[in-house]
Order: sequence, then structure tokens, then C-alpha cells
Amino acid sequence: MPALFYSNNNVVTSSSYTELSSTKEDSKLVKHLLWKLDIRLVPFLALLYLCSFLDRINIGNAKLAGLETSLHMSESQYSWALSILFVGYILFEVPSNMILKRVGPKIWIPIITLTWGLIMVLMAFVRSPNQLLIARFFLGVAEAGLFPGVIFYLTLWYTRREQTIRMAFFYSAAVLSGAFGGILAYGIMQMHNKLGLHGWQWIFITEGIPTVILAIISYFYLPNSPSTATWLDEDERQLLIERLRVDAGAANEIHFSWKQVQDVFTDYHVYLYVIMFIGHVCPVYCISLFLPTIINGMGYTKMAAQGLSACPYLIACVFVILFALSSANTMERGLHTSFTAMISIIGFTLLLVLTKYGPQALYIATFIACIGVFTNLPPLLSWITNNIGGHTKRNVAIAFIVSVGNLGGVVAGQIYRADDAPYYYRGHSIALGFSCLLFVFSLLTKWLLIRENKKRDNLSQEQYQTYCSKTELADWHPDFRYVH
Repeated sequence: MPALFYSNNNVVTSSSYTELSSTKEDSKLVKHLLWKLDIRLVPFLALLYLCSFLDRINIGNAKLAGLETSLHMSESQYSWALSILFVGYILFEVPSNMILKRVGPKIWIPIITLTWGLIMVLMAFVRSPNQLLIARFFLGVAEAGLFPGVIFYLTLWYTRREQTIRMAFFYSAAVLSGAFGGILAYGIMQMHNKLGLHGWQWIFITEGIPTVILAIISYFYLPNSPSTATWLDEDERQLLIERLRVDAGAANEIHFSWKQVQDVFTDYHVYLYVIMFIGHVCPVYCISLFLPTIINGMGYTKMAAQGLSACPYLIACVFVILFALSSANTMERGLHTSFTAMISIIGFTLLLVLTKYGPQALYIATFIACIGVFTNLPPLLSWITNNIGGHTKRNVAIAFIVSVGNLGGVVAGQIYRADDAPYYYRGHSIALGFSCLLFVFSLLTKWLLIRENKKRDNLSQEQYQTYCSKTELADWHPDFRYVH
């Protein structure tokens, strides 16, 4: 059994250690390469996700701009308009990522982006609750592929250590969209009755058109993979491919494989990540879909609630980056995820117990809740991508985890009801429960991964050879070590 070299929980075999060391010696070239990738890829992908997240949550702003009144919607119909989006996600995220693997990001990402942008614009012209439900379902179908697709796409360019902070900058776009959406909605509501359209219609139109434009640009801007990136020279391309190969170690299968697809559903780690992702998604969408409504319930006017909803997002965005930097530098995932879940628990608890202390106290509690629910995703996402080897397995696993995790979004859409106003005890309590779920399972998963690494450390030569005799092991290879 080959010797293993440890560095911050990363493990490479002795056969790759020399290669990795020589790569480190070219630190200036590596820094230049990473800078080139960061400038080219991360801001554009973040902009796409900002549009995606804005388009899915702007219905909360549209509600305060008169959507329910115009369409004569009942509270139940509005709740299902929120939840049905996630049904589209659940059904189509795995198929979408499999198509992305087949046709490539350069083709697939522009197609789905253009589709949901057009749906967003056309949603401004629905005339009944049922039409809105249909539009929201197909919005979910179209958007389903972006988030898991981009997460997989980032793993094609960055090593395991480098992924966390890039995912944080990518995900920070979602946090900023909450702030941007509130401020934008505040301004757009002033356009009420312009050209005979309501304020909520202008929200859908003005936030859908930029998505259509970005979709067209993305076709010409995004490469499929490092090997097809014309803006890299040959030396940079070879360095990038080699760094990724060495980082993947034993789990370096890059071809499409039906066996790896099957392995996704027989790996118990995947189901642990599913449970954690559900624990993340429900509280996130409780905040994202209802923060203006929650603030309005504190006693602020609808117009003021739109503007005040921006500040908690802006503060949360700072903490997203800080926690991601900490997780990236330490190569630690479980404690970062559990700690941020605890912050979320504190935030929702304060929203439940501070109702007698006035709107200012409750408003401060929304800051704490926002920090908690948004900061746990970058370490959680990189935890998932770091520990699933093989391109096909990682691709399908990411889509499956995100897909089933969106059940939390279905729940979130149902639990903040008008008859619970102004303090929404039921919604806050359920969000608190899901945060507790994330807290417990992040600690459990960390313990299980530590145990699995120790087991692989202590394999006998015979056990090691038995493991290696199997094909396409990916992260089940005995030389692979889990980041925990």
C-alpha cells in the first residue's frame, strides 16, 4: 500500500507527491492562472446566479406591490405559487445536469438561462392564479439546471482547497439579490400604472430582461472545459489540467459512466448531504421569500419593508465571504457548517421570543437569522464537491442532493400564512427545526468521515488490493481521503 502524505486533511499518494510539489514551486504561475480564472469565470457565473435568485424570490416583492389583489388570489393559492417552483426543481435538476454533462455548459447554460428569462418577462402578463402557478412551475423547470450545473462547472476549474471561496463569491450573488431585489422593488413600485401596468408587472419585466441578455452573452463567453478555453495559453492549460488531476488523486475518472450514476444512489454519504441540504434550504427560503412580509408584520409600512429588507442581506454577504475564507484556509467543513447553523438557530429563536420588545429588536434578529442561513452554504457545498469523486458521480450527486434538498423550499412556501401575522410563530418555529437538523447532521457526518478515513488508513495489504481490484471506484478508492 503506497505511503500517504497529509496536509490539512488533503491526501495524495506518494506517486503524485512529486508532481504536486513541482506545481507548488511554480507559485507565481499558479497565482497568475487562478487570477485569470477568477476574473473570467466567477463574476459572470455570480451575475447569472444573481439573476436566477432574483427571479425566483421577486414574487415576495411582487406580493407587496399588489400581485394578490390584481389576480384575486387566496392565501393558499399564493403559498402554492411559491412552492410549485421547487417541484420543477425537484423533477428536473438531475436530468438537467446529465444533459449538461452530455452537451456541455457552453450550450446548456445559455439555453436554460434564456428560457427562464423569457418566462420571467411573460409572467408579467398572467391574468389568473392558475396561470401564475403554471408559469412558476416552468420557471422552476428552466432554472433547475443552473445552480447544480454551475457548482459542478466550478469543480472542473478549481482544486478542492480552492473551491470554497469561489463558491462563496458565486453564492454571495444570491445574498446580494435579496438586498438588490428589495431596493429595486422599492424603485419599480413607483412605476405603478406606467403604460397601464401594475407595479408587480414591472418587477417581473425589469428583472427578466437582463436575464435574456445574459443568456445570449453566455453562449459566446463560457467555455465547456479547460481544454477548450481559448483564452488560456498552452502552458496555462496544461498546468490547470495537471493540477486538477493531481488534486483528484485516485478519484480521477472524467468520462461519462452509468456505473457512477448508479453509485450515487448506493452511497450513504450522499443521503447525509441530502438531509443537511434540506436543513439549509428551508430556512434560506423562509428568509428569501418572506423577509419583506416578516418586516411588514413588525409594524413597518409595505414600502419601508421593501427597503429595510436590503440591510440584513448586505451584512450576511460579508459574513458569507468571511466564513468561506476560514473554511478554505483550514480545509474544515463540518464545524463551519454546524457553527453557522447554530447562528441560524439563535436568529429564529430571537424572532420567536422578542415579540414583546418592539420592531427594532425583531429587526435586529433578522440580521442574525440572515447571517446564519446564508453563511452555511459555501462550506456545505464545497464539503459535498470535495468528497464525491469521478466527474459523472459528482455531477449527478450534486443535482440529486440539490433536487431533493429543494423539498425544504416546498415546505418554506407553505409555513408563513397570513393568519399567523404579524409574528409568524409557525414559520419561525419550523425554520428553527430545520436549522437544528442541519446542526445535528453536520456533526454526525464529520464524525463518520473521520472514522472512514481512519478505516482506510488501517487497511491491510490484502484488503487494499481487494478494494483496488474493482473498477471505477471514484471516492471509494482506498487512497481517497474525505475532507471533514
